[in-house]
Amino acid sequence: MNKTSQQVLVIDDEPDIRELLSMTLARMNLATKEAGTVKQAKNLLKDEKFDLCLTDMRLPDGSGIDLVRFAQEKYPHLPIAVITAFGNVESAVEALKAGAFDFVSKPVQLDDLRNLVAAALKASSPVHDDKERRHRHMLIGDSPAMQGIRGKIGKLARSQAPIYISGDSGTGKELVARLIHDQSARSQAPFVPVNCGAIPSELMESEFFGHKKGSFTGATADKPGLFQAADGGTLFLDEVAELPMHMQVKLLRAIQEKAVRPVGAQTEVLINVRFLSATQRNLSGLVAKGNFREDLYYRINVIELRVPSLRERVGDIPLLVEHFLRRLDEHGPHYVLTQDAYAALNAYAFPGNVRELENILQRAVALCDGESIAADDLGLTHANRGAAQSSFVPGGEPLEGYLARIEKQALIDALNHTRQNKTAAAKLLGMSFRSLRYKLDKFGID
Repeated sequence: MNKTSQQVLVIDDEPDIRELLSMTLARMNLATKEAGTVKQAKNLLKDEKFDLCLTDMRLPDGSGIDLVRFAQEKYPHLPIAVITAFGNVESAVEALKAGAFDFVSKPVQLDDLRNLVAAALKASSPVHDDKERRHRHMLIGDSPAMQGIRGKIGKLARSQAPIYISGDSGTGKELVARLIHDQSARSQAPFVPVNCGAIPSELMESEFFGHKKGSFTGATADKPGLFQAADGGTLFLDEVAELPMHMQVKLLRAIQEKAVRPVGAQTEVLINVRFLSATQRNLSGLVAKGNFREDLYYRINVIELRVPSLRERVGDIPLLVEHFLRRLDEHGPHYVLTQDAYAALNAYAFPGNVRELENILQRAVALCDGESIAADDLGLTHANRGAAQSSFVPGGEPLEGYLARIEKQALIDALNHTRQNKTAAAKLLGMSFRSLRYKLDKFGID
């Protein structure tokens, strides 16, 4: 491969800006082609192969978001980054939701541009299969819900957008975050998970941002924070709803400025981190009550990825059981579940989801006689036995999951009936267009 084999498409209606960007990219040993309109850009994309597309938001015959959507449909593996007006967060967020890799603000800082280009080109390069890591971090299950999650992880891994991972406790939100990191261009850099609820409030600033020697009693040496530890990689903020208000303000600034100031320091330290966050709590409800900052909510929740509960994918229980038992009996006897044990698991409510299933099997292996695990060995509480069948719903499905499934199917049917015309679908369903968009995002319907 020669030094200029990678090619970037630069799109801006101002020739001076195109020239500046092209010169900067040329110094990075990259070839460039230029376009001044959406039409010119589309023609070039059809005729030539590019490794990256860099576009201004405002163009004479359309917008950068138009190009993002076009590229997502026609060239899904092509990273496309947008240049936004200074302070125009709304357009940047819209571009990220449309599928943009990342964005930079005007006036463009060349160092920021170089970092973005380097990360984007790495994302477009073939990913080497790390078998050990893929074996360690697996999503078990063949249900439609899990197949959908895998597909979304692959798409989101190619972006730099902050992702909010929602779901009940024990569903595997951290595993999903690790998979997004493992499949991204940042996979060789650190993945740093942080339980925001486990850090004392008075130590949070030092833990997150680091501190300088002598900045407080006990600070006997400089210490880098979690942001610095994740530099170049991914910072996963688990239970982000537990952050106190004063830390929410500081986190918002760190995300916006891409810099942190260690405790006791006079200057800020630049950081290159992708943010993933999660919580089992209703974050939008906390925002409505004033217990979580609305501006921070929209910064970390550019894209929401919901992890289904175990009750929503009961068909995956046998595969999960096989996976966990294989890990538990790797150097010992091969344990198997009896039919009545499987029946008991299928009828169980699983308030703790997949994590609880793993704990149940660990306990059963320790307590059973021989290699056969019966229903009584599982130690399921009578309060939750059969709870999954307590609602008057066909098949014993929980009422909440049943209603959600029916609502999602109604949305899909309405879109199909109107040939994907969202305005017509909203009218058909008797709801506002805004409500329809909210529900499509909620159920992950593209």
